[in-house]
Amino acid sequence: MSQRTAHPQVIEFLQNRRSVLIKHLTEPGPNEDELNTILTIATRVPDHRKLEPWRLLVIRGEGRAQLGQKLAAIRAKKHDLIPQQLEIEANNFKRAPLVIAVVSSPQDGNTPVEEQTCSGAVVAQHINLAAAALGYASQWVTGWSCLDKDAQKTMGLADHEWIIGYVYIGSTDDEPADRARPDLNDKVTYIDS
Repeated sequence: MSQRTAHPQVIEFLQNRRSVLIKHLTEPGPNEDELNTILTIATRVPDHRKLEPWRLLVIRGEGRAQLGQKLAAIRAKKHDLIPQQLEIEANNFKRAPLVIAVVSSPQDGNTPVEEQTCSGAVVAQHINLAAAALGYASQWVTGWSCLDKDAQKTMGLADHEWIIGYVYIGSTDDEPADRARPDLNDKVTYIDS
Protein backbone atom coordinates (compact mmCIF):
# COMPACT_ATOMS: atom_id res chain seq x y z
CA MET A 1 0.00 0.00 0.00
CA SER A 2 1.44 3.36 -0.99
CA GLN A 3 1.80 6.14 1.51
CA ARG A 4 1.12 9.76 0.82
CA THR A 5 2.26 12.83 2.62
CA ALA A 6 -0.07 15.80 2.75
CA HIS A 7 1.30 19.35 2.79
CA PRO A 8 -1.54 21.54 4.06
CA GLN A 9 0.68 24.65 4.15
CA VAL A 10 1.38 24.23 0.44
CA ILE A 11 -2.33 23.83 -0.31
CA GLU A 12 -3.12 26.98 1.66
CA PHE A 13 -0.30 28.85 -0.11
CA LEU A 14 -1.59 27.81 -3.55
CA GLN A 15 -5.17 28.72 -2.65
CA ASN A 16 -4.12 32.22 -1.61
CA ARG A 17 -1.41 33.22 -4.12
CA ARG A 18 -2.40 36.24 -6.18
CA SER A 19 -0.73 38.36 -8.79
CA VAL A 20 0.12 41.92 -7.83
CA LEU A 21 -0.17 44.61 -10.49
CA ILE A 22 3.18 45.81 -11.77
CA LYS A 23 2.38 49.37 -10.71
CA HIS A 24 2.49 48.16 -7.09
CA LEU A 25 5.92 46.46 -7.35
CA THR A 26 8.91 48.16 -5.71
CA GLU A 27 12.42 47.45 -4.49
CA PRO A 28 13.83 45.27 -3.21
CA GLY A 29 13.82 42.43 -5.65
CA PRO A 30 15.30 38.98 -5.12
CA ASN A 31 18.98 38.78 -4.25
CA GLU A 32 21.34 36.46 -6.14
CA ASP A 33 20.59 33.37 -4.01
CA GLU A 34 16.85 33.97 -4.20
CA LEU A 35 17.06 34.48 -7.97
CA ASN A 36 18.90 31.17 -8.33
CA THR A 37 16.19 29.49 -6.24
CA ILE A 38 13.49 31.00 -8.48
CA LEU A 39 15.29 29.88 -11.64
CA THR A 40 15.87 26.37 -10.28
CA ILE A 41 12.22 25.96 -9.33
CA ALA A 42 11.11 27.50 -12.64
CA THR A 43 12.83 24.77 -14.64
CA ARG A 44 11.36 21.85 -12.65
CA VAL A 45 8.37 21.43 -14.95
CA PRO A 46 6.69 18.70 -16.99
CA ASP A 47 8.79 18.30 -20.11
CA HIS A 48 7.93 15.43 -22.46
CA ARG A 49 11.09 13.84 -23.86
CA LYS A 50 13.24 16.20 -21.73
CA LEU A 51 13.51 18.72 -24.57
CA GLU A 52 13.78 21.81 -22.36
CA PRO A 53 11.90 23.78 -25.05
CA TRP A 54 12.27 27.11 -23.28
CA ARG A 55 14.88 29.44 -21.91
CA LEU A 56 14.94 32.48 -19.66
CA LEU A 57 16.15 36.05 -20.08
CA VAL A 58 16.86 37.74 -16.75
CA ILE A 59 16.35 41.49 -17.14
CA ARG A 60 17.69 43.48 -14.19
CA GLY A 61 19.79 46.44 -13.17
CA GLU A 62 20.76 48.79 -15.99
CA GLY A 63 19.75 46.11 -18.48
CA ARG A 64 16.12 47.06 -17.82
CA ALA A 65 16.65 50.62 -19.11
CA GLN A 66 18.89 49.55 -21.99
CA LEU A 67 16.45 46.95 -23.29
CA GLY A 68 13.54 49.32 -22.76
CA GLN A 69 15.23 51.99 -24.88
CA LYS A 70 15.95 49.51 -27.68
CA LEU A 71 12.40 48.21 -27.75
CA ALA A 72 10.97 51.74 -27.59
CA ALA A 73 13.00 52.64 -30.70
CA ILE A 74 11.61 49.60 -32.53
CA ARG A 75 8.06 50.48 -31.50
CA ALA A 76 8.52 54.11 -32.57
CA LYS A 77 9.59 53.03 -36.08
CA LYS A 78 6.34 51.11 -36.50
CA HIS A 79 3.88 53.44 -34.80
CA ASP A 80 3.43 57.17 -34.34
CA LEU A 81 4.11 57.54 -30.65
CA ILE A 82 3.69 60.74 -28.74
CA PRO A 83 6.55 61.52 -26.32
CA GLN A 84 4.63 60.16 -23.33
CA GLN A 85 4.04 56.82 -25.07
CA LEU A 86 7.70 56.62 -26.03
CA GLU A 87 8.70 57.27 -22.42
CA ILE A 88 6.34 54.56 -21.19
CA GLU A 89 7.84 52.07 -23.65
CA ALA A 90 11.39 53.03 -22.68
CA ASN A 91 10.66 52.59 -18.96
CA ASN A 92 8.62 49.40 -19.33
CA PHE A 93 11.10 47.07 -17.64
CA LYS A 94 12.03 49.58 -14.94
CA ARG A 95 8.61 49.14 -13.33
CA ALA A 96 9.94 46.25 -11.21
CA PRO A 97 13.35 45.34 -9.80
CA LEU A 98 13.46 42.10 -11.79
CA VAL A 99 11.84 40.89 -14.98
CA ILE A 100 12.21 37.37 -16.34
CA ALA A 101 11.25 36.76 -19.95
CA VAL A 102 10.18 33.18 -20.63
CA VAL A 103 11.20 32.26 -24.17
CA SER A 104 9.53 29.45 -26.06
CA SER A 105 12.27 27.57 -27.87
CA PRO A 106 10.56 24.55 -29.44
CA GLN A 107 12.71 21.63 -30.57
CA ASP A 108 12.26 19.56 -33.71
CA GLY A 109 10.95 16.07 -33.21
CA ASN A 110 7.84 14.15 -32.31
CA THR A 111 6.64 16.36 -29.46
CA PRO A 112 3.99 18.80 -30.72
CA VAL A 113 4.94 22.48 -30.52
CA GLU A 114 1.76 23.12 -28.53
CA GLU A 115 2.90 20.68 -25.86
CA GLN A 116 6.32 22.32 -25.74
CA THR A 117 4.67 25.74 -25.37
CA CYS A 118 2.64 24.41 -22.46
CA SER A 119 5.87 23.36 -20.75
CA GLY A 120 7.16 26.92 -21.14
CA ALA A 121 3.94 28.35 -19.73
CA VAL A 122 4.41 26.18 -16.65
CA VAL A 123 7.93 27.65 -16.31
CA ALA A 124 6.34 31.11 -16.14
CA GLN A 125 3.86 30.02 -13.49
CA HIS A 126 6.59 28.31 -11.48
CA ILE A 127 8.41 31.67 -11.44
CA ASN A 128 5.26 33.25 -9.98
CA LEU A 129 4.98 30.51 -7.37
CA ALA A 130 8.66 30.55 -6.40
CA ALA A 131 8.69 34.34 -6.10
CA ALA A 132 5.60 34.24 -3.86
CA ALA A 133 7.07 31.46 -1.73
CA LEU A 134 10.10 33.71 -1.12
CA GLY A 135 7.83 36.58 -0.07
CA TYR A 136 7.89 38.57 -3.31
CA ALA A 137 5.03 39.74 -5.48
CA SER A 138 4.84 39.15 -9.21
CA GLN A 139 2.77 39.53 -12.33
CA TRP A 140 3.01 37.60 -15.62
CA VAL A 141 2.21 39.76 -18.64
CA THR A 142 2.61 39.73 -22.38
CA GLY A 143 2.82 42.60 -24.85
CA TRP A 144 3.62 43.57 -28.40
CA SER A 145 7.29 42.58 -28.12
CA CYS A 146 6.44 38.94 -27.39
CA LEU A 147 5.70 38.24 -31.06
CA ASP A 148 7.49 41.12 -32.81
CA LYS A 149 10.36 39.77 -34.93
CA ASP A 150 12.48 42.92 -34.59
CA ALA A 151 12.07 42.94 -30.82
CA GLN A 152 12.89 39.25 -30.69
CA LYS A 153 16.04 39.79 -32.71
CA THR A 154 17.10 42.63 -30.40
CA MET A 155 16.72 40.27 -27.44
CA GLY A 156 18.82 37.59 -29.12
CA LEU A 157 16.03 35.18 -29.96
CA ALA A 158 16.40 32.70 -32.81
CA ASP A 159 13.92 32.75 -35.70
CA HIS A 160 11.85 29.90 -34.23
CA GLU A 161 11.64 31.44 -30.74
CA TRP A 162 9.10 33.81 -29.21
CA ILE A 163 8.29 35.16 -25.76
CA ILE A 164 5.61 33.39 -23.75
CA GLY A 165 5.56 36.26 -21.30
CA TYR A 166 7.40 38.52 -18.92
CA VAL A 167 7.23 37.89 -15.18
CA TYR A 168 7.77 41.09 -13.20
CA ILE A 169 8.99 40.52 -9.62
CA GLY A 170 9.41 42.86 -6.68
CA SER A 171 8.21 43.78 -3.24
CA THR A 172 4.87 45.30 -2.37
CA ASP A 173 2.81 46.71 0.45
CA ASP A 174 -0.30 46.13 -1.65
CA GLU A 175 -2.70 43.46 -0.46
CA PRO A 176 -4.77 42.77 -3.56
CA ALA A 177 -8.35 41.67 -3.10
CA ASP A 178 -9.09 38.26 -4.47
CA ARG A 179 -10.87 38.34 -7.80
CA ALA A 180 -13.92 36.30 -8.72
CA ARG A 181 -12.89 32.72 -9.40
CA PRO A 182 -14.51 30.32 -11.86
CA ASP A 183 -17.52 28.33 -10.76
CA LEU A 184 -16.28 24.75 -10.95
CA ASN A 185 -19.74 23.65 -12.11
CA ASP A 186 -19.21 25.72 -15.26
CA LYS A 187 -15.67 24.50 -15.91
CA VAL A 188 -15.49 20.87 -14.82
CA THR A 189 -17.07 17.85 -16.49
CA TYR A 190 -16.75 14.45 -14.83
CA ILE A 191 -16.44 11.39 -17.02
CA ASP A 192 -16.66 8.56 -14.55
CA SER A 193 -19.52 6.33 -15.54
